[in-house]
Amino acid sequence: MAEDMQQKMEKYRTAPFDARFPNQNQTRNCWQNYLDYHRCQKALSAKGVDTAPCDWYNRVYTSLCPLSWIEKWDSQREDGAFPGKI
Repeated sequence: MAEDMQQKMEKYRTAPFDARFPNQNQTRNCWQNYLDYHRCQKALSAKGVDTAPCDWYNRVYTSLCPLSWIEKWDSQREDGAFPGKI
């Protein structure tokens, strides 16, 4: 399974279709993948497990989200003022 995921990551070019977000506006998709990445990091780090599976969410949200949004959300997380539940 890990090898299969690794092969998908190597062929990765842009965010794949996600049936949860069928419309052209991908703002919600960007937001959800950002949250999923940080939730995944938090959960796996707490268990002491390798966080490599979380890289998928990272690659998706970095391809969908404007850099200014990511920087803003990162600074909000650092300041403890992030509006999302991680």
